[in-house]
Amino acid sequence: MKKLMGAALLAVAGMAGTAQVAPAIAKETKADDGKGTKKVIPTPPDGKGQIVFYRPGGMGFALGCGVNENGERLSALGAGKYFILPVDPGSHSYTVKSEATDLLTLEVEPGETYYVKCKIKMGIMVGRPNIAPSTQEEFDKDSHKLKYVDGDDVGPKVLPNPDVEAAKTE
Repeated sequence: MKKLMGAALLAVAGMAGTAQVAPAIAKETKADDGKGTKKVIPTPPDGKGQIVFYRPGGMGFALGCGVNENGERLSALGAGKYFILPVDPGSHSYTVKSEATDLLTLEVEPGETYYVKCKIKMGIMVGRPNIAPSTQEEFDKDSHKLKYVDGDDVGPKVLPNPDVEAAKTE
């Protein structure tokens, strides 16, 4: 039985909450749910876990959701975008920031895929990005509308677009 891993969602503004996150194993085949083809998330590299960050759209369409770890920008998520981040097992903390900073800490297991959703919430002057644990099922509901982040938004640690890489080998 797969071990459930906890994820704590901490807001720098002093609010803290905890959510239980079950890692999800990536699907190997494409499926069409009548809304379009769902994205296929490849399995993590050997000895690593991975996190699928996505932003389904909605409020703050013009604002990006820049995802950072230890002060290093990993990628920017525009509305309707996603990216895959392979990571070493262990604890990882990610931040997003505008007027306020939001922090998400995940405990990553090797061979597991985790999902994180970024939303833009109402702020005083500009929207406030918020990152929270998600599920593969929630990602799948939106995946037919999502596109991989643009090449200029992909940081060096982010997996290259798996659809493009698959096309190269065909």
